Amino acid sequence: MATYAYHCADCGPFEVRRPIGTAEPAEPCAACGAPALRRYTPPLLARTPAAEARARQAQEASAHEPQVVERVPPARSRPAPPPDPRWAGLPRP
Repeated sequence: MATYAYHCADCGPFEVRRPIGTAEPAEPCAACGAPALRRYTPPLLARTPAAEARARQAQEASAHEPQVVERVPPARSRPAPPPDPRWAGLPRP
């Protein structure tokens, strides 16, 4: 099923779901019944998540423009996990 956009002069835009290829150039408005002309819009393609798009762009760029670094990047410090309260009951050496 595809979603087709129409615009009624009185009521404004609305959408109609029909099988692909069965859209008419004009469709009666659901609210007032007046003929509404079809509006041609780009297809609703799935968008790639931003993180995945950045990773793909970096991968494609590295094929012909490898990234050159001058030094090793600094290590990221991780916060220490909170102490386990069960350890307090263990014998100390």
